[in-house]
Amino acid sequence: MQERHLYEYAVIRLVPRVERGEYINIGVVLYCKSLKTLDFVFQIKNSRILALFPKVDLEEVESHLLSFQKICQGTPDSGLIGSQDLASRFRWLTARRSTIIQASEIHPGYCQQPQEALDKIFAEMVLM
Repeated sequence: MQERHLYEYAVIRLVPRVERGEYINIGVVLYCKSLKTLDFVFQIKNSRILALFPKVDLEEVESHLLSFQKICQGTPDSGLIGSQDLASRFRWLTARRSTIIQASEIHPGYCQQPQEALDKIFAEMVLM
């Protein structure tokens, strides 16, 4: 039997009007220390978002999410945060903030393969 690994994840939310507190789930970030994994997936469903929040700038939202993705991957253009270790990047991405892109509280779980866990959480929390 394969070993199970502790992971942490947060759901990434679009909160177009922070003062109202209304949001739509658009992504998931997952961190697994033992397997040195940090990954982020997202989906922008234009019709769904615009039906709920017609004044949202979808290009701006996509720009923010691509920045999240770069930080997860630690690409050279991800800035100072992207050069930090995986745990620091995960903590920065999931920190409380008052912007249009916010993270849920952090949730733990156990998995054999982080990608499978990420896909399952994404399907349940974002695609449904």
